[in-house]
Amino acid sequence: MLRFGIIGTSWITDSYIEGALDSGLWELTAVYSRTEEKGRAFGAKYGVDTVFTDLTAMAQSDCIDAVYIASPNVLHMEHARICLENGKHVICEKPLSAKPEIVQQLQKLADERGLIFLEAIMFMHLPQRKLLEEALKKVGPINMVKLDFCQRSSKLDAFLAGQLPNIFNPKLETGALMDLGVYCVYPALHLFGLPDSMTAAAHLLSSGADGSGSVAMVYPDKLVNIAYSKIGQAAANTDFQGNLGTVSVESISRLANIEIIYNDGTREPVFGEEPKHKLMGYEAKDFYRYITAPEASAEEYAVCKKLAYEVSVCMETLRKIAGIHFPTDNW
Repeated sequence: MLRFGIIGTSWITDSYIEGALDSGLWELTAVYSRTEEKGRAFGAKYGVDTVFTDLTAMAQSDCIDAVYIASPNVLHMEHARICLENGKHVICEKPLSAKPEIVQQLQKLADERGLIFLEAIMFMHLPQRKLLEEALKKVGPINMVKLDFCQRSSKLDAFLAGQLPNIFNPKLETGALMDLGVYCVYPALHLFGLPDSMTAAAHLLSSGADGSGSVAMVYPDKLVNIAYSKIGQAAANTDFQGNLGTVSVESISRLANIEIIYNDGTREPVFGEEPKHKLMGYEAKDFYRYITAPEASAEEYAVCKKLAYEVSVCMETLRKIAGIHFPTDNW
């Protein structure tokens, strides 16, 4: 069993912790928070009383082997760097960084230290991804794809009331593309590779963050359309259209309720759904395996690293096309 600490105390951290503990491979042993009071309150839920308000102190301690990072996007680089420099494996919430060169720098640092640096993206670690890939083969060559992740933010009402929640603050390198669009970019690049060309448009909010957007990825034999939003709730599924039928996916982020609908109208269920902590538990299991069985998992980990960088490059390109600008950008 490996020991891990956490940075960030939002609901996503709870889901990851529950999944990691449920795997039976991880033990939560430390909590980092900017305030000791908040850190102790969070740790108490899991019986953890080791709380740090100094990140370097936690990274240098011998009470953890790895760190799960779920801090605001703009802090990912600093937090990951400190942990890696002090010999701790890192799994970091998406996106690793808004800048591809930073992703590359952190990956290089991890490699030099013999550490694992992994992006926490469920798609790459769900067993049902293989089921989706097999289902796509059954409907023949894919010619049209619609990837949808439109989910009204629980913070939208606060924003509309004049507040500035983190998710709508471009200073934190957030917004709809970074938060939800990435869940569509990942399967597009994993399944079909880099497109020949792309177009993109975004609806910018008064804060400067994007509330919604659309992307068209052009391939020689197919068109991949992406719709994402944090200001509206979609009722339509993701679907992959082939010559023999369509593969429908209710949730592209969770790969939930996958079904094949053939041209003659017959339907073939492929996969149902699982609770969120189980989904995140698959990330924790693979993270453990990459650390404890590096030779056996080297090829798989290399695929994750390569795709994480390619997605970062793609995301920055889309931001440039759509006019989604962060204060830290140098373009």
